[in-house]
Amino acid sequence: MAILSDKAICLRCWDFSETSQTVSLLTKEHGMVRGIAKGSKRDTGTFSGGFDPLTCGSIVARIKTNNDLATLTEWQLEHVWWTTRNNLDVNRGAIYMVDLVGRMLTDQDPHTNVYGILLEALNRMDSGHDIDWPLLRFQWALLVETGYKPTLETVCENETVVAFSSNTGGVVEDTGEIDRVRVRKETVNVLRMLEEDSSMQSTEPETLRRANRLLAHYLRDIIGKDTAAMRWMWNH
Repeated sequence: MAILSDKAICLRCWDFSETSQTVSLLTKEHGMVRGIAKGSKRDTGTFSGGFDPLTCGSIVARIKTNNDLATLTEWQLEHVWWTTRNNLDVNRGAIYMVDLVGRMLTDQDPHTNVYGILLEALNRMDSGHDIDWPLLRFQWALLVETGYKPTLETVCENETVVAFSSNTGGVVEDTGEIDRVRVRKETVNVLRMLEEDSSMQSTEPETLRRANRLLAHYLRDIIGKDTAAMRWMWNH
């Protein structure tokens, strides 16, 4: 049995009993951890009054090699992202991001960069920053970290409209084939700026939104279905 002590973002939680919860966490150093917190909803104990989604804190857990669920023994709440509860657009973006984490990462596979980018995105949206840029940076980082980084080279550099194929994992020639979606060249340029970590201060909001939708389309095809969080985020 291994003892895990780490910083964590609470992604989801469910009532296990009147006093206990099952919890899904993204930890900084140990990746996804899913566990049971017995007695977490009691007023007294070591769980800061229980777990809530879109909060962060410090966690202690016991990991058993023959059990999918860890035993969570301590939770010290350190921050609540209140804007995710009070602003509908921020709520949509936050729920979409944590849902992607749960679907794209496997348990106890460390992804420190994903943790950091998610933390930064939630902090920026919570402080009133427009959601488009934090969300785009998060989606890009998640694709890179999980081995699905899009290829951005095009066959016809002079074309104003190209295409994107999830099957090939990137930008391709616009031949009108059914598995390809048409993409403006300026959308591809935004992704190239992300790849190069260039400044995007002069980028039009609508261009950022198109780039976000393109990456969301790619992630949907990778996951293999249109999830409830995706519909909540994009179909409004």
